[in-house]
Amino acid sequence: MKEMIRIGNAGGFWGDDLDAFRRQLETGDLDYLTMDFLAEITMSILRKQQLKNPDLGYITDFVDQVVDNIDIINGSNIRIITNAGGMNPLGCARKILSRLQEINQSIRLAVIDGDDILEKISHLYPEKADFTNLETGESFEDKINKIQSANVYLGLPPLLKALQSDSQIILTGRVTDTSITMAPMVHEFGWELTDWDKLASGIVAGHIIECGAQSSGGNFTDWQKINSWENFGYPIVEAYPDGSFIVTKAEHSGGIVTIDSIKEQILYEMGDPSGYISPDVIADFTTIKLVQEGPERVKISNVKGYPATPYYKVSMSYIDGLTTSGTLIVSGPDAYSKARKIKDIFWNRLGVSYQKQNTEYVGFNACHLNLATPNEPNEILIRFSVYDEDREKLESFSKNIAPLILSGPPGMAVTGGRPRISQVITYWPALIRKDLVKSRLKILDDRGEIIEEQTLDSITGYESDFKSETADYQETKQGETLEHDEGVTVKLKDLCLARSGDKGDTANIGVVARNQDIYQYLKKHLTAGVVKYMFKEHCKGRVVRYSLDNLQALNFLLESSLDDGGTKSLRIDAQGKTYAQAFLKQEIMVPDSLLKTIKHDES
Repeated sequence: MKEMIRIGNAGGFWGDDLDAFRRQLETGDLDYLTMDFLAEITMSILRKQQLKNPDLGYITDFVDQVVDNIDIINGSNIRIITNAGGMNPLGCARKILSRLQEINQSIRLAVIDGDDILEKISHLYPEKADFTNLETGESFEDKINKIQSANVYLGLPPLLKALQSDSQIILTGRVTDTSITMAPMVHEFGWELTDWDKLASGIVAGHIIECGAQSSGGNFTDWQKINSWENFGYPIVEAYPDGSFIVTKAEHSGGIVTIDSIKEQILYEMGDPSGYISPDVIADFTTIKLVQEGPERVKISNVKGYPATPYYKVSMSYIDGLTTSGTLIVSGPDAYSKARKIKDIFWNRLGVSYQKQNTEYVGFNACHLNLATPNEPNEILIRFSVYDEDREKLESFSKNIAPLILSGPPGMAVTGGRPRISQVITYWPALIRKDLVKSRLKILDDRGEIIEEQTLDSITGYESDFKSETADYQETKQGETLEHDEGVTVKLKDLCLARSGDKGDTANIGVVARNQDIYQYLKKHLTAGVVKYMFKEHCKGRVVRYSLDNLQALNFLLESSLDDGGTKSLRIDAQGKTYAQAFLKQEIMVPDSLLKTIKHDES
């Protein structure tokens, strides 16, 4: 058994810094390198590509990264694990091997699939799986004939089997984001699949680094503290057999690794913190302990885990109408007044009713709506968007934006060509019993031929039903506003850090207090009702709050707040990424004594 292994990340989404892969290979001193590409929206994009060309459906950038860096990969002992295979992992693997043959190179490569259950849906529904929508509770009955993809979030079993081979690259389809980090820890340290606390530590490690540089300074509230934005450091986990681990980054790289940067990432896209569910274990994030061990080094320990459930999550997508959007810019005196008039002119002239339509004033309040406090802008980008199932109605929309510039208020210019109409493929999350799913491991030769194949069961025999016992759980109380004591007015940014993310149509805002006194104050006064009142224009559902005393943090879930989320949303911020910044701009009154603790901490 090794005393420690180093696992790095070189990408948190499709479109991330392509040079991070090489930097981690050259400077990370790693045993393993992971890359996570597959957000739910990405799966929809890949499916669109595959429908046009069956040979695609994978992350083409990863193919280029391997080919461009093959000398470094083959000159090291680093093993690469990634879900870049997307909808077509075997196709991705064969493309890599084909490209390498062209330059007289090769690599040992394993493929994991079995996550794609699209062809099995009609045999599973409704007798064996009802595929009820996890977020909305909607019935699957009306969607079964529209389904375009269905991929199970696989977990450890196929990854561990692949790690027993001598493959340098393990290429998967849809596996859960955290498993690709946890699997090397289980493999190297010989953890049993009933070592719940250790497995939970692996999940936390994966959750922290899966989004790339977000844990090493990217999107950090206190971004001014980052001295270098060049050669940005992607995260590295130093993992130990007892389940503890240290998060760091390559020496002399940009970014920052502190307790605060790690706390923000822990809260990113968080649901119930006491029951973070993965295919292999359930982690209790309310038990995590963080210690700053040194510059750019944060130690994480004390994670509590519970047995996994008997279910896999299924990420489905279905055809769901059409959408398009177009923009024009208006400038000069009275820009906002002109923008509002242009909005009225456009929709009145169009004279068409759509299933969904939206107008946004980018540069004024497009992201934050009523929470914005802008001055009169010199220019505004007006963004019109529509959604409908009738293509003719969208074509009418597309043709009527440009004519505004010659028959509307002055100062306008069209910023692009005629808007293009796009097919909407919407996300549908559901559950399926593990005993209905089998994964496959395929070992390929240099030509892409399968030389070994194994079919693996998903049930380990250790699964159990789970019920969260969350402490201090709140739901919205309508009409609630912030209560406070007499004192001084400050922005919430002075009191806390925050980061926001999305899961379907639900946004989360994780809030980290700057000290214990502030945490106790916010825990008392910053209720679910208060956040609902703040985001009343965004959030059409309830707000739920969870407390994490160990992190001096609160996690808010804003349900029905993303205009149906993902590819169906007409908002410019379809994933709520800017909600935390809107939150931090809000002002509250706090006691003088609390303000003194802030100043003391800063000194």
